Amino acid sequence: MLELRSLCVSYGPVDAVKSLDIVVRDREAVALLGPNGAGKTSTLRAVSQLQRFTGSVIFDGVDLRGRKPEDVARAGLVHVPEGRRLFASLTVHENLQMGETARSGRAPSYSISDVYDLFPALRPLARRLGYALSGGEQQMVAIGRALVASPRFLLLDEPSLGLAPIVTKVVFAVLAEVGTRTPMLVVEQNTAIALNTCSRGYVLVSGRIGMSGTSEEMTDREGMLASYLGQHDAVVTP
Repeated sequence: MLELRSLCVSYGPVDAVKSLDIVVRDREAVALLGPNGAGKTSTLRAVSQLQRFTGSVIFDGVDLRGRKPEDVARAGLVHVPEGRRLFASLTVHENLQMGETARSGRAPSYSISDVYDLFPALRPLARRLGYALSGGEQQMVAIGRALVASPRFLLLDEPSLGLAPIVTKVVFAVLAEVGTRTPMLVVEQNTAIALNTCSRGYVLVSGRIGMSGTSEEMTDREGMLASYLGQHDAVVTP
């Protein structure tokens, strides 16, 4: 569904992403791991056409180069950015309705009612304004808005960032369910939960792939993974 070929992203003289090759197949969840500054967010922004790049981004056989970000979203490649980016002056329900603008005639795969079923904590908050939500509630709304857009592919940037452990478990339980139907590329700092949710992973180090493999293979190479991530006390276990 998604293939990155020799993807490079530069900011002036600084090369953030260097000749990256990544493949995500249909109904596959893939983790993109790495320390801060490794180029993970830049990779997602390039895929969404929010950042200039060289190389190729192929989505379902179509090269996206030159497409506008809104056209990419309407094609079904939906990005949940770091920081959630909700409309602060809109209610939870209105934020979810905004997802319908990117559906572009596709049959809905998730209704707003489905989102409330996936995230029951949002149902009593339907009329609460975005600015009054906790970080965990905002993340649920951001993911829910993406699901309402009927995504053919999901890009998720740090879905656990700033969340309490119990909320992180709720969010990733939903992502695990969604991943059985919708392919996704997940940037995540929480290595253990990312590899428990995704079937494969890539580790970016200074803009290049330092390590890749199935989740089981990467878990078996725990010490190597921890050294790439700069987390020498990291424990990658189910």
